[in-house]
Amino acid sequence: MSSDTDHDVCGMSVAIDVVGGKWRLHLIWVLAAGPQRFGQIRKLLPGVSEKVLAANLRQLETSGVVHREVYAEVPPRVEYSLTPLGEELDVALRPLEAWGDKNRHELLGNLLAAAGQS
Repeated sequence: MSSDTDHDVCGMSVAIDVVGGKWRLHLIWVLAAGPQRFGQIRKLLPGVSEKVLAANLRQLETSGVVHREVYAEVPPRVEYSLTPLGEELDVALRPLEAWGDKNRHELLGNLLAAAGQS
């Protein structure tokens, strides 16, 4: 995590601490569609391990971006959803997604060309 001084100077440091990592942006995207159970999230994000998924959900919950609801049923049912803060973050991330969609071919072409030069 960045230093407290960084957080005082730049809101970007705070935002990156929340969404940094390979899976957190994907989790926000998945949960923006509505509440999801753990197993559903795993199916929607192939390649993420249970351990990594659980850790990232915990971190987003600690940040106040994700809400974890445990239902008193047998067996217990747990659903994850975005909090109002998480919904606001999702809105802020939509332009980044649009930029990625718009520039996908150029960016991927650049990466492939760079890999070919290595």
